[in-house]
Amino acid sequence: MSNEYDNTELLTSFAKVGQVVPEFTMESFDPTEGGFCEVDLGELRKQGKSVILFFYPADFTFVCPTELADLATKHAELIELGAEVISVSTDTKFTHLAWKNDERLLADVKFKMASDSTGEVSRYFDVWDDATGLALRGTFVINPDGLLVSSEVNFYNVGRNADELVRKVEANSYLKDHPEEACPAKWTPGEKTLTPSEKLVGNVYEALND
Repeated sequence: MSNEYDNTELLTSFAKVGQVVPEFTMESFDPTEGGFCEVDLGELRKQGKSVILFFYPADFTFVCPTELADLATKHAELIELGAEVISVSTDTKFTHLAWKNDERLLADVKFKMASDSTGEVSRYFDVWDDATGLALRGTFVINPDGLLVSSEVNFYNVGRNADELVRKVEANSYLKDHPEEACPAKWTPGEKTLTPSEKLVGNVYEALND
């Protein structure tokens, strides 16, 4: 992360679901443009976008390219939902460029690949592993208001499923406009939601099946 930015808030707190994430920047490689750029959460917030931060341990590893390739298959859907997808590791932007060019599994990756070489962002999202200096497999969804609405962390040896990520973004997008409702397990757009109230207590089955 560039030293010209004040990262005090990142260094003195941890991300919590339901709370606003502070604005920060990260140096990145942009596969679409083929060059380097800067990811700016503040600017994305001004644009009204959701942000998906997809942390993974390292470039030139084994499970990681399968995850990014899977995420790439859902990138267009996530863009349609108003989300900016950003993969993040502790590698430099130069290593990202080399990996993208070498690894055939990454051929369809078009989302920005951010560098957290100092580990500041990884520590803020509590995925930093002191023993290795790497980030665990963490997925975080930040809504357009800057609120952290979803958090998932896996250990090194378990890859993630981008289908479920899309479902979470769809649900949180719906709930932003319908805050009085709640989405049940496996909810997808068009299915019934729940409206919590005293009448719903003990009657969830009836509400979902009437």
